[in-house]
Amino acid sequence: MIDDLVGSRTPAREQVSDERYFLSSRSDASVKVRDGLMDVKVLLDVDDNGVQLWTPTLKATFPVSIDDARTVLSALGIEPPDDLNASYSMEALTELIEVQPDLFTVAVHKERTHYDLDGCAVEVTEVGAAGLTTRTATIESTDPSRVIDTVRRCGCAGRRNVPVASGLKSLAGIGARRLAVIDVGTNSVKFHIGERRVDGSLHTIADRSVVTRLGQEQPESGVLADEPVSRTVAAVVAMVDEARGLGLDVVAVGTAGLRRAPNRSVVVDAVRDRTGVVVEVISGEEEARLAYIAATGSLPRARGRLVVFDSGGGSTQFTFGENEDVGEQFSLDVGAGRVAERFGLDRAVSSDDLDEALAWVAAEFDRLDGRPRPDAVVAIGGTVTNLAAVVHGLAEYDPDVVHGTIVDHAELDRQIELYRNRTADERRTIAGLQPARAEVILGGASIVRTILDKLGHDSMTVSDRGLRHGVLISRLPARSPSPNGGSAAGQPHTGDEW
Repeated sequence: MIDDLVGSRTPAREQVSDERYFLSSRSDASVKVRDGLMDVKVLLDVDDNGVQLWTPTLKATFPVSIDDARTVLSALGIEPPDDLNASYSMEALTELIEVQPDLFTVAVHKERTHYDLDGCAVEVTEVGAAGLTTRTATIESTDPSRVIDTVRRCGCAGRRNVPVASGLKSLAGIGARRLAVIDVGTNSVKFHIGERRVDGSLHTIADRSVVTRLGQEQPESGVLADEPVSRTVAAVVAMVDEARGLGLDVVAVGTAGLRRAPNRSVVVDAVRDRTGVVVEVISGEEEARLAYIAATGSLPRARGRLVVFDSGGGSTQFTFGENEDVGEQFSLDVGAGRVAERFGLDRAVSSDDLDEALAWVAAEFDRLDGRPRPDAVVAIGGTVTNLAAVVHGLAEYDPDVVHGTIVDHAELDRQIELYRNRTADERRTIAGLQPARAEVILGGASIVRTILDKLGHDSMTVSDRGLRHGVLISRLPARSPSPNGGSAAGQPHTGDEW
């Protein structure tokens, strides 16, 4: 990374400074007080390579004039009021900023090290704000091609180019924060963009899935086949490109299909080489924990002793808890895709064939035997959201309708018979069923039926919130900003303008 490029070089100079940044929820302009000077720079352009063109619009001593105050407010996205004073001391200007509901001030400590590198000015900075620290790198030149070359040489080509103001807002917990999450599952790849707002609430900006069947024809050895790998990598790359086009950071996680694959690196390496994003293959226990957080946080009625299960294409995760407290967690390598392929449930089957599949699933789920009956069962994942969509006969999937749907034993048996007597093509005509799930839905429904039987429950509550939402909650924790810096629960990477 950047240290490998400059580590052996003698710095051109080193500087330590204490600065005050004026930040806005409406703008990422660089507006700061350094060495007693009011300093304003605004972003003019960003090219296709992410190189930013900034221009200085103000550098003035205090007290600043009324025109200087207007320049500061305009850069921060605020219409200057008509009753501005003729001049402002630094204290008076700070007071003017802090009374604006969309503006904030943050004290920032910087330790900057400057290098001259092949026609570029490189600045590596330790930044402290709001009680946290992070590290930034600035690469500047009048020649954009030199910047691009240096960025590539230091291994930062896949990193977001983040303005200082944007990074400080993230560090200090100011303004809404967005993140893109990609969940690489055995049967589908899910894409979610979520926003954590200032009041702590979470809002969905985008949420969809692409069925790629990564685990298709995956043998007991777990080896992934070439064609499913190609489909899955292409889907992930397209999602990363979309998120990057929106200027978002991306977190990608992999689940059972990758966990059990000895050649999982073919997916992880291909995605990293093409996008710079590393797919984190998480444990079954971590997957269960994140799913529990997502499911219980969005269903206020799910209280008491709870079981949350997430049945995917290659595995099923179980989390036992009470209210928000997570207890036992485990993962079993039994999923809709594996059951469907093992017992030929991708087509119409006899009752005897289905009974054989149910008996095998029951034996595999023996860890559920002998447990006390929970107060509620919450189900997440593609199988159960499709079952809920079929309950409502949704021609177009609606997460708000699906979320909170109760599916009882009678409805589950009705749907199992519906799928058992139909071919995959005939199942695709069923309202509410995602066509790409036609081959695996009977395997998934068999798993759900077995779980309810084992837990002694006659119904489950379906949550549309799943692993991707749990990742979002954990990576964008709620926090309460204060006007002079706020607090933060994480330490994000922030880059400076190149």
